[in-house]
Amino acid sequence: MFALNTTSSFEISHFVLICFPSIQSWQHWLSIPLAFLLVVAIVANITILEVTRREQRLHEPMYYFLSFLAVLDLILCLTNIPKILAILSFNWMAINMNICFLQMYIMNTFLTMQSATFLSMAFDRYMAICKPLYYHSVITTRFVAKVIAFILFRNLLLGLPYPILAARLHYCFRIAVNHCVCTNVAVTSLSCDDRSINKLYQLIVGFSLLGTDFIFICLSYFMIIRVVTKLQTKGAAAKAFSTCTSHLILISFFYTILLVWIFTHKLEKIIPPDVPVMFNVLHLLAPPTLNPVVYSIRTKEIKQGIKRMLRESLTVQ
Repeated sequence: MFALNTTSSFEISHFVLICFPSIQSWQHWLSIPLAFLLVVAIVANITILEVTRREQRLHEPMYYFLSFLAVLDLILCLTNIPKILAILSFNWMAINMNICFLQMYIMNTFLTMQSATFLSMAFDRYMAICKPLYYHSVITTRFVAKVIAFILFRNLLLGLPYPILAARLHYCFRIAVNHCVCTNVAVTSLSCDDRSINKLYQLIVGFSLLGTDFIFICLSYFMIIRVVTKLQTKGAAAKAFSTCTSHLILISFFYTILLVWIFTHKLEKIIPPDVPVMFNVLHLLAPPTLNPVVYSIRTKEIKQGIKRMLRESLTVQ
């Protein structure tokens, strides 16, 4: 076991991720459900990508966005969860400082990319339901490519200051991070320097990206609901809204966990310290697991594509 609070050198080369301080005696049992969820997330997202590639009728903007979301989910899982499993299973808590800052960058960047992708999918549904005559002229493959390029450029650029600002701080004695991953707040709180710039940047960028994405998603669905409730044809409202249910489920889950994590972090002095840590881990793993599963269950075209792919695989064998 590592010495958790101090190091004798002023120049440190690694941090120690404590994960769940209050339940370290049995936290290794958590690795079993987390490993199961990781396997499900990997298999389900790869399946979505393969089915979308194979099925010509899935070569549509909504499924391109879903495929992009699957890629983001895979990267986010594979760059964070294996380390968490290593901590829980083998007490491999040490993490190189540069790797820690890289993890911080990937986590902050790809979580906001997920949010932006949900917004893009909400706009797709808004155009399909509220402006159907303009849908095919506006939501084209070229439009999707431009949106994805913008999401990548915006978030990769705005995510850079997180590790840069964290790396400029001096970490004098403390190396124990009371978290499973290198979050910006958990790591920079160990610094003996003033970190007000780090806090301010996270607040501004967090609201500018996640906050505005959420506001525009809500606005899109407000417009969708207003249009759907005015449909007079029998069953038309249910049919129109059924195309949005999968997306709404995933958005609700993504932002609910995010908001709960933020509130529990703010209330860390009056709640057990393991609670915000657990919600942060869930926010990294649960959406990548649920996203492809929900779409596979609730989307007829994807479900049929998976069945066809399985039949073809069995026939080849």
